[in-house]
Amino acid sequence: MKVTEKVRGMHLVVKPKKVTQLLPTDIIFQTQYWAQVKARLGWQPRAYDIEDRISKKDMLVLVKSLNDGVYAAYVPQGPEFGPCRESYGTYLESLSESIVDQMGSDMAFIRYDLPWESPYTEIFDKKPAHEFPDERIREIRMNFGTRNWNFRKTPVDMTVADSYVIDIHDTEEMMLSRMKSKTRYNIRLASRKGVRVYTASTKALPVFHELHLETAKRKGFLVREYPYFETLFASQKENPDPCEVKLMLAVHGKDVLAGAIVAITEKTAYFLYGASGKVKTNFMASYALHWETIRSAKALNCATYDMGAVSPAGFPDHPFFGLYRFKTGFGGRVIHRAGSWDYPVDPDAYASFRNWEEVNRGGCRTGQLF
Repeated sequence: MKVTEKVRGMHLVVKPKKVTQLLPTDIIFQTQYWAQVKARLGWQPRAYDIEDRISKKDMLVLVKSLNDGVYAAYVPQGPEFGPCRESYGTYLESLSESIVDQMGSDMAFIRYDLPWESPYTEIFDKKPAHEFPDERIREIRMNFGTRNWNFRKTPVDMTVADSYVIDIHDTEEMMLSRMKSKTRYNIRLASRKGVRVYTASTKALPVFHELHLETAKRKGFLVREYPYFETLFASQKENPDPCEVKLMLAVHGKDVLAGAIVAITEKTAYFLYGASGKVKTNFMASYALHWETIRSAKALNCATYDMGAVSPAGFPDHPFFGLYRFKTGFGGRVIHRAGSWDYPVDPDAYASFRNWEEVNRGGCRTGQLF
């Protein structure tokens, strides 16, 4: 079934298709591989073409039951392509209504984790001392021009709203020259100490998971259970995407000091999960781990390395400020995305879910569901 909508002159045509027909993309969360991962974890993957008068686009949508036959739809870092900033809300409103028409009335809400540039990018780049406008101001901006003023900002961004990205197409000498002197020093110190980084087999996954649990407890991060990590590696065997998942470990002697799970798409390497122990912390293993990951990704012809979450700028009170201080030493740039937004369909079911989400925000976090 096709649904057509007009959004400020935009003519959208939204129609379902097979997940195996998803167009190639460098956003790992919009690939057939990610559909396989989520299907193994209990989601129903669906794919939709989004057509307008200019181009053809598509998106992966994940559907999951909340309770009593009520469902939520989640668009992980999608749609990949969007309109100009002023039309974010009107575009998504039309798209949401089309999705609801496709899926039926049992949908509680649609959650978008937008990869589009944040409307507040210039604020952080030019005046980094300024923090985000509060939630209500952001909602007013997103809903401006829409018919129903229905979009709500989520309490937590599902993947990463602000990430640190490094261009890795240059020579190693040029990449090192862009780093802060302390980062270069620590990379070389790790080498002098004898830290070795290598790509491990999945037999070492239990070791990484133990480090993950230790890190999560120490830093208050979201805990992922062991089967989740198994799924990341098992799913790559069954999909046609040019996607590879690697387990990188930094070791010294018999000690595993740090580890990372990295996903490689055609042109981008994604740092998905990292972990470190409390042994030999003065050996700077995390610096060596990222440097060798960069070198490995470059050898596979990647152009960028996405190091994942950081604070939007140098905000000492932000929970990701420590990551900001560490990652900005590698000579990249902060990418600001528009973040996660909800389009409620069933107001009562949505209110019930948001109450649950707010209660669990500081404990298991919403990532356990999404």
